[in-house]
Amino acid sequence: MENLNVETRRGTVLNGVLFPAKASDTVVIAITGIHGNFYSNPFYYNIGDTLSEHGIDFIYAQTNDALVEIETFNAKTGKKELIGSWNERFSYTDEDIDAYLDYAVEKNYKHVILAGHSLGANKVIYYLSRHHDKKRVERFILMSPANLTHMMSGVSDGERDFIEKLVRYGQGAKILPFYFMGWVICTANTAHDWLSGILDNANGNFSQVEQITHSGALIIGTYDNFTDGNPVGFLKNINSHMPTAKSNELIFIERTGHTYQQKHDVIAEKILKFVRESVQN
Repeated sequence: MENLNVETRRGTVLNGVLFPAKASDTVVIAITGIHGNFYSNPFYYNIGDTLSEHGIDFIYAQTNDALVEIETFNAKTGKKELIGSWNERFSYTDEDIDAYLDYAVEKNYKHVILAGHSLGANKVIYYLSRHHDKKRVERFILMSPANLTHMMSGVSDGERDFIEKLVRYGQGAKILPFYFMGWVICTANTAHDWLSGILDNANGNFSQVEQITHSGALIIGTYDNFTDGNPVGFLKNINSHMPTAKSNELIFIERTGHTYQQKHDVIAEKILKFVRESVQN
């Protein structure tokens, strides 16, 4: 593994990890979700090791919210920055993904596959609904996209009103005095982004999904608890709204949940097979 630092347009440096293969012309870039770091999602190791052993580079593309707090720096100001799930802004989605894709362009990869797990998959949906360059991204892999409506179902009307008022009166940078969704420490601005629906694109409102022109793979564990009880139907419903539905591959990992517990080798092999077939076709 090699540490990988990529600079965003706003100057914030994101800290990823490259699993390098020997003289690879193909890379899979996996955008992380909230708290989607190596500690909580160890399947990244299996995917990275499996792909690199078979001649494919893999990038664990850590974004702002992969940990509660991440100490990094800003290349424009030269100052240290503290980012994380506590102060993430969803409006940075495009430039965070672009930072990793810029790196791929710089390295002259012939094949670039853009992946994302959990909220990272929702970010990939958002990105591909707005960017249709198939030279820059050849195909996608959506791993366990999150049903944000279900995730935020426990946010009370009182909490929603409180967040709205803080943002409205210019106090969005304040940390909420309660756990958002029952488990996230964050600013009112961050919570407002969650509630805004910007990334709530995998359930109910499929307007972003309907704009995607890329094809790829959609993966989910059949015990995934971020889908409101029906992981298989959830994934099929997302795919049914894609113009590329007939070209996409749906992969169901049996008897495992959102982070593929005890099935890390299985998902790694499934992704390897999909990437090999994508590159050959």
